[in-house]
Formats: sequence, C-alpha cells, structure tokens
Amino acid sequence: MQRVRIHVKGIVQGVGFRPYIYRLAKELGLTGYVVNTSDGVIIDAEGLKIPDLIRRIPLEAPPLARISDMDITILPPQGTVEFQILESEERGGFTPLSPDIAVCDDCLRELFNPLDRRYLYPFINCTNCGPRYTITKAVPYDRPNTTMNVFRMCKDCEEEYHNPLDRRFHAQPNACPECGPQVSLIFQDRVFQKKEAIEKTIELLKNGGIVAIKGIGGFHLACDAEDDNAVKRLRERKRRSNKPFALMAPDIEHISLFVKIEESEKKLLLSKERPIVLLRKRYPEFLSPSIAPLNNSLGFMLPYTPLHYLLFYYPAGPEEKPHFRALVMTSGNLSEEPIVIDNEESIKKLSRVADAFLLHNRDIFMRVDDTVVFIPESGSSDIQPFFIRRSRGYAPGIFNFSEHGPEVLAAGADLKNSFVLTKENLAIQSQHIGDMENFETLKFFEETLENLKSVYRINPVAIACDMHPEYLSTRWAESQGLKVYKFQHHHSHIASVMAEYGLKKPVIGVAMDGTGYGTDGTIWGSEFMIVGLTDFKRAGRFKPVALPGGERAIKETWRIALSLLQEIAGPEVWDYVEIAGFDKRYGKETIENMLKILPDRTLSPLSSGAGRFFDAMAALTGICDKNTFEAEAPIALESIIDESITEDYAIDMVFRDDMIDIDVSSVIPAVMEDMRKGVNPSTISTKFHNTFINSIVRAVFRISMLTGIRDVCLSGGVFQNRYVLKNVILKLKEADFKVYTNRALPPNDASIALGQAYILREIIKA
Repeated sequence: MQRVRIHVKGIVQGVGFRPYIYRLAKELGLTGYVVNTSDGVIIDAEGLKIPDLIRRIPLEAPPLARISDMDITILPPQGTVEFQILESEERGGFTPLSPDIAVCDDCLRELFNPLDRRYLYPFINCTNCGPRYTITKAVPYDRPNTTMNVFRMCKDCEEEYHNPLDRRFHAQPNACPECGPQVSLIFQDRVFQKKEAIEKTIELLKNGGIVAIKGIGGFHLACDAEDDNAVKRLRERKRRSNKPFALMAPDIEHISLFVKIEESEKKLLLSKERPIVLLRKRYPEFLSPSIAPLNNSLGFMLPYTPLHYLLFYYPAGPEEKPHFRALVMTSGNLSEEPIVIDNEESIKKLSRVADAFLLHNRDIFMRVDDTVVFIPESGSSDIQPFFIRRSRGYAPGIFNFSEHGPEVLAAGADLKNSFVLTKENLAIQSQHIGDMENFETLKFFEETLENLKSVYRINPVAIACDMHPEYLSTRWAESQGLKVYKFQHHHSHIASVMAEYGLKKPVIGVAMDGTGYGTDGTIWGSEFMIVGLTDFKRAGRFKPVALPGGERAIKETWRIALSLLQEIAGPEVWDYVEIAGFDKRYGKETIENMLKILPDRTLSPLSSGAGRFFDAMAALTGICDKNTFEAEAPIALESIIDESITEDYAIDMVFRDDMIDIDVSSVIPAVMEDMRKGVNPSTISTKFHNTFINSIVRAVFRISMLTGIRDVCLSGGVFQNRYVLKNVILKLKEADFKVYTNRALPPNDASIALGQAYILREIIKA
C-alpha cells in the first residue's frame, strides 16, 4: 500500500479534471479524494497502483486540461475506504483560468436531437465546452464564483452536476430550458422570447436587417454577407470606412466557396478555440464586395456557440441546408471603443447601427473579442497560428519563464494594447484591449487588470511602460504610485520574442513597424538592434522620411510619397509628380503647399517607420492613397503581389562602423521609370517588397559579420505581411541564421507588454 498527495497546477479547473481523476482512481482501485483549491487541484490517493495513477494523469488528462506542474509528496497510508470528490477550498493561492471553448460535438448532437431535453436550447454546454473566462468572477472555478450563480439548477441538472460519471459533472454553466438563461429579441418595440426570438432573427437577417447578437464575450453586429445593401448599410452606420468585416459560415464546405483553404487552415478553423482565420479570396460574385475592399484575404470563423448554430440551422440541424452561406459577424462596438457586453449598454450604444437586438440574460463578466490568426505559408503543415489579435479561446494567455521573479505589471503600448502581469515563473497576458485613445478603453483596461490581479493574487511591485511621453498607457502608469520603468518601443518588441523562447544571450533584433518613440525623441520604426536582456544598441535603420503635416500624412499617404519624390528629385520633382499623376489627383496648388512645409521639422517631422514606406509605395502606384484604418495602404499593396517575380530594385545602403543607413528614396527613379513604361502595379509592388526583404537580410549579414551573433529576432507589425515574413525567414535560414519570431503573441504592439515584463524582471532581479 502506498499513499501520495499530488498537487497539480495548470489549467485544471472547469475542464473535467476532477471527474477524470475520480474515474481513474476508481478504475485503479484507489481510495482518498480529489479537491479543487484556489491553488490548483489536490489529489490524496492510496492503494496498490499509485505508480499507474502518477503515470497516467498527464497522459490521459481531459483535452482542455493543461498541466504545468505535478508536485508529489509520499505520505503514510490512512486506510481510507472510498474515493471522493470534496468541496472546493480557498487556500489563498491561484490557478490559471481556462479560456472560453467552442461548443463540442456531443452538445451539438444533443442541440438538434428532438428527443433530448436540451433540444434547440441556445446555452447547452458540458465540462468539455462553453464559456469559462468570460463568466468567471473569482477562483476556485465554482458556480457561485461565476455569473451563472443567479440560475438555480433544476432537479435534472442537479443530478448531472453531482454525478461523477456524467459529462456535466461540475460543469459550472450547466443549465437547461427549465432553469437556465434564455434569449429574447427586441425589434420595433416588440419582444420575442425563446424559440420565437431565434425564428424572428433569422427572418430579419434574410430580409436585409442588421442584428446585434449577444455572444460569449460580447456583442456581434450581423447581417447577410451576400446582401450588398445590408453590408454597405452596416459599414456606413458603424463608421467602419474600408476596414474588413469578419465572416462566419456554417461549415468548412461553405467557407471553401469564398476562399482557398489549406489543410493547416482547416484544422485551425475546426479547433476548439475557433479563431477568425485569414484566408485567400476566391472572389465569388455572390459575396458582397464591400466586406473587404482592397484586400485579397477574408477573415472567416465557424460557429462556436449553440446560438450561432441555431441561426444557421434552426430547427432541422446541420444535415439540412443552412439559412445563410455566410454572415457578417463584426465586433459589436462603435468605432475605436471596446466591444459591448451589457444588454442595456448595447441598446444605448448600438441602436443607431442595429435594427434589432438578440439578447440573453447570462451576464458577461469579462469582455473578450474574437481572435484573428493566419498561417504564414501556403501549404504549410504547421498549424500553430500567427496571431493578429489574441483574445477569445486563447485568453488569458499563460507563458512560462525559465525562472521565478518579482511580481510586475507591464502596461504595454497604446495601439492594440494588451498588458502582462507576472507571478512566480508565469506571465499572464490579458486579452486584446484595443487602442488606448478614449475613456471607455481605459476603463476596460482597468476592469481586466483588477480581475486578473484578483484571480492570480498579484500585487505588482513595479510598472513597465513605453517611453513615449504622450501615450495614455504611459501617463496611466505614472499615476499608479509605483516605481515606473520606461522602455524603448522596439527594444520591447525584440524582448517579447526573447521572452517567448527564453533567450538570454545577445541577439540581432529586427523591429519593423509604423511608429515608436526613439531615444533621440524622433519617430523610429525600422530598427536593427543588438539586444541583450536589459539593454540594446541601435545598429541600423531605414533613412527617415519627412511626414508633411505630421499625423495627417499617415492618413493621406500620398503626402509621404511626395516627400520621397522631393528627397530624390529636388527641383525636378514635378517630372515625377506628373508620372505619378499627383498633379491631376491633388492639384498643383496643394502639392506646392506640401513642398513648402517639407523642410520645416515642426510641420514635417521625420520618421523611419517601415510602414510609412509601404504607405508611400501604395500611393505612388495608385493602389491606395489613404489609410482609412491602420495599414490599409500596405495591405492593399501586399494584396497585389505576384510571387513569381524575383527581381528587385537597387537601393543605397551605407555601412558605417556603428550604423547602417538604408535609403528608400534611392529606389524612386527606378520605380518612376517602371511607371513611365506602363509596368503594372503588381510588378512594382513585388519588386519593392523584394527590395525591402533583401535590405533586411543584407543588414543582418553586416551586423552578424561585425558581432558574430547568429540569433535573429523579428518583431513589429510589418511582419504581419505574409510575403515579407516568409521570405525574410527563408533567406536568413538559408544562410544558417537561427530565426525567432512572435508565435504565442502577435508581432504588432500587442507583444510589447511581454517584452516590457521580461526586461523589467531582469532589471529588478539584478
């Protein structure tokens, strides 16, 4: 006889872990107990087959469980006679929260089974699926600590909940039509309840209506994706300009009508996280062209809640023809504000956008937007996604550092904000917060922060933030009464990659994005760095370009193009202006005014942001001369690439001992000559992309030759460009460099906080 106490840490609550242990212990003839605590799961077991228990726990754990540690203590046998599941205990510790998970196949079958008591019930779930993070108010993860605490289970649900052999044993959101949440539809001062609400919603969507639909982590705004008038009306009401809308289709077969799908992308679409996956367009005539203009990709997701499936298949089920081939499912918010989660708030804020509101009475505690991902290389078997936005299904993110360290908060940056808290050897990354430019987003930031601090019992001793003096996140950090450490933006980008892989030796960092505050007070954004754990040295850059009108030039990208023309042509600039057609498009007087303010650094600040050069090239070639949303012009430029073209443009690269200067304006004469000859924009775009890629590779070669460093870290929003990402990695690996990129986090500014936390912990430990 042996007895052990096993302390299991990781995502082991709300995932069916205790019933799994109960069944395993019964099978092995063991006695004792298993209990949820605020510090993980404790197993106290005795019997003859303890070694089998220890061996099988990690091998056969439930699919949603993630075991990070098993601490085993040998104890003297007590002679217990049965194995029990005890009531949860509060022990002052913490345990990671499970993300929200898509409805499982078992629940889906029950949803459309007329003989099942949950037939057509929009909130069907079990221990293997359903809401988790979005309804959890505290740990341990038990029903009283969730927003389901207001729904008292009926007798049948109680029996399932307390039966260790049932799939719904201790499924905290467990409910049925008799005792659980319900849906209702508000339309033109009428209220439709339960099944009638779903029927009416389908009717409205078929007739061109826009419906605000409450989901797991917030509201969506939905309309029929094949109804161009409805899509245009949604875009106009939401003030969405040209930014792409996300789409939801009933199944893979319908998605394949609209886009090309590789096997790796199919696996991502079908995964339990159900992210939005960016896929290559097929350009079907029946899809509204207003969904993603100037973009060769569409973002698709599959249904992930029972309610979604009901909208497509009510009441017959997936065996029948769906009501829609695709629905627009865009975030339910006003421009630049967080996603709406409350019923009253939705009616107040979205009444000018939506024609009707499909609501439910299960509260959302934590708002979580949809995750957006892509597979970087077509045909790749690697299904690990590259993130554009990490949120539902992946939040909160838990990352392991190699060592324990102090508890700190990293506030991140202002664009695409997410923050990081550290505890022991863990980094806890928040969901996508958004752009920190208004009170609503700051409030969302603070709500999420207080929740994660409470759940993980974290009391930060210091705050890391960006060194940009005007960032709201920086000013907020300064107001918190803790010691503040400010880190350079691109240093944090590279440190985020180092943190993901546990790198501690110096690396060559390549940080390419639009804007980051430099140590010299200018705008950086195309940085080659030598980066250590706590410091960096700038080793190269793309030569800065003047932005006539400052921030306005980032919106009106033709201004940046004009700046490059002036830089290389000087007094002869009008020859190039005519070739580009700028004189006809913008008028001679406007161009003359721009040329006058170019020398004035107060009106035309310098920027080395890599994104600005893509902006300029898109405007020069006539692809896109305005950014109505972030990176619209670079996305449009990428969308016309011809991957069969291998040529590039000659570009001036000045190698000094301490700095590399790459002059993008030096390619302008060749670009203008191509345009004069009538070379198509696709060829020019591809040659420019190839030039940019080759410049990065040549700069890395030079820095490596001088330093001997062979590890290269890539980060920054420009590496969301699939063509750039794929080819920079390929060329560097061919030269035997070890190349590291953000994989657990987006390469955009959402990664900044992890880098800040990594640097700060090292500084404090030192």
